[in-house]
Amino acid sequence: MNRSRLQILILAGALAASACAPRRLALPRDAGMPMSDPAAVHAEVSRTCRGVRTLTAELGLSGRAGDQRLRGRVLAGFTREGAMRLEGLAPFGPPAFVLAARPARAVLWLPRDKRVVEHANAADILGALTGVPLAPPDLLAVITGCVSPAPAVTGGRLHERGWATIDLGGQTALYLQRAGQTWEVRAARRAGWEIEYGMWQGGLPHQVRLRSTDAATPVDATVQISQIESNGEVPDSAFDVEVPAGVEALTVEELRQAGPLRGQ
Repeated sequence: MNRSRLQILILAGALAASACAPRRLALPRDAGMPMSDPAAVHAEVSRTCRGVRTLTAELGLSGRAGDQRLRGRVLAGFTREGAMRLEGLAPFGPPAFVLAARPARAVLWLPRDKRVVEHANAADILGALTGVPLAPPDLLAVITGCVSPAPAVTGGRLHERGWATIDLGGQTALYLQRAGQTWEVRAARRAGWEIEYGMWQGGLPHQVRLRSTDAATPVDATVQISQIESNGEVPDSAFDVEVPAGVEALTVEELRQAGPLRGQ
């Protein structure tokens, strides 16, 4: 497949380019003092995201992956059980792409070019498209502010300027800041990623910024989240896609090489 053609197909719903990346959030650097009850604080700040069973939203993506711009809008649907649907919006006609995933199966359908990626996991396909290779449960946890689908509090520290850190095991941690009498999640770290949160409404973030910590695969992506509906009825059929017979197969590596969202 012609590289420029696939770029046009996947980015048919592209938005105008932004001027420059936002400034990085200044996280605490002091060692801090032990927090008396980090598990209770974590239970409070994660109450809403832990209660999300299903989520639908519109995601506006911007930023860079390597030397390529990230730009587009996606309709997204998730279930806590690991199902996911991402549909790339185009200005007119069929969607730019449809990624339908269940825990044991994922399919990427490019209806405008009649090509399909099968026999691959959702994280690999998503990584080839956007540079963010997260499995559906991890992506849902990140965009709702839980950061990890199965967090386990191992400790916490209080820092200067009203900051706190809660460790969630492994390489995962939350950074909180005082908002009046309560705590608000402002940032997080997990293996390979630094995450910033903003524009909280109804207990969920409406802006998420992801930066990779791997210099070999630099990604700096901001996701604007709108039209959020949690715990609504999502038909099971949403997580399947009907692919016509006789279409041409595309491998994940071909998608990665030709895809517009990975630096070459």
